[in-house]
Amino acid sequence: MSNASDPRAITDALAAAIDAFNEEGYGVPTREATIDPDVDWKTQLTKACRLLAAVEHIEGQGFYTATIELCFGATERSVEAYALAEGGDDLNDFHDHTYCYDRATALGLFSSTTTDELRQLYDTNRTDSYYGGRRPTERQADAMRQLSRVIHEHVTTHIREGGVCVCDAV
Repeated sequence: MSNASDPRAITDALAAAIDAFNEEGYGVPTREATIDPDVDWKTQLTKACRLLAAVEHIEGQGFYTATIELCFGATERSVEAYALAEGGDDLNDFHDHTYCYDRATALGLFSSTTTDELRQLYDTNRTDSYYGGRRPTERQADAMRQLSRVIHEHVTTHIREGGVCVCDAV
């Protein structure tokens, strides 16, 4: 199938999305204000804060799939922030969605048992809720919201520099 047969609305929207990510031709971009771009760990931590803010915003509205996805993302960003801040890692080191847990264990943030359980939770449930046929439940969304929040709080108290979490400011 040639791209000439694709609907124009799709090819136009795709071109616009590519341009938006390339930041071409639209002047000065409007960036998300609370994402701290100074160093990679601060960027990851404040992205986690924003994901958690989105979770709080949609709470109680039945968006269980979105809540679970956002919570897995917030957990990953939080743990990556710790590894970047305290381990001297580079953002390019995080080549998959569970590498951050290995680093957090190596750096003493979590025990190997907790890391194994986090990885299992991700591998089994995130993958199945995303790709599988199961329909997420309210209980699963609530549990993930609680887990991502306590991990984020744990991380923010263990990053030596501190003072970067914007969760309470938004």
